[in-house]
Amino acid sequence: MITLHHLENSRSQRVLWLLEELGLPYELRLYRRDPKTLFAPAELRRVHPLGKSPVITDGDITVAESGAIIEYLLDAHGAGSLRPPAGTAAARRFTYWLHFAEGSAMPFLLMKLVFDKVAAAPVPFFIKPVVKGIAAKVTDSFIAPNLTRQLAYMEAEIAREPWFAGTDFSAADIQMSYPVEAAAARGGLGADHPALAGWLERIHARPAYQQALKAGGPYSVTP
Repeated sequence: MITLHHLENSRSQRVLWLLEELGLPYELRLYRRDPKTLFAPAELRRVHPLGKSPVITDGDITVAESGAIIEYLLDAHGAGSLRPPAGTAAARRFTYWLHFAEGSAMPFLLMKLVFDKVAAAPVPFFIKPVVKGIAAKVTDSFIAPNLTRQLAYMEAEIAREPWFAGTDFSAADIQMSYPVEAAAARGGLGADHPALAGWLERIHARPAYQQALKAGGPYSVTP
């Protein structure tokens, strides 16, 4: 039996959605964040030394990291579904977007979250202008231009094809859901990105996505 160690409001929502898309039986173990720090609870370290989520166990196998989990589940239980045939152009796109989600998209979204929090953090009044000024400088000169460039790139790609790997929905779309949802919540994705907005509507309408929400409870990418 596959067990998903599922942290609320986290990347593990993607794995829950994948399990529903594949129609696999699974056990869900839900972990709550610390209400003050928003950190994962310490008991997750009993599953994986880093104490992070998502993590799955499948018999005596433990797999962490969203992309690695997706590849494992497709290899072990996918029966050829949700992934283009090997050696095709679609397969190359699939691999690219599977890694782009965390390797390229999420770092700048995370940096924006951190520097937004730095700018809003309570500090002595006499250094607050300095802190806010540094945060604004980094955001305006480095983070925002990179986010703008990435969103324009993703918009152009998804305007050309309905799904990230091409004409068919795949697990690459599942992996890309978190950064695109995060961009919609706090990263600048708006009315000038109609193709990405349409893609979000399509994934949110999928029955397996809706079932994952029912199974995992309320879900938000906004901390």
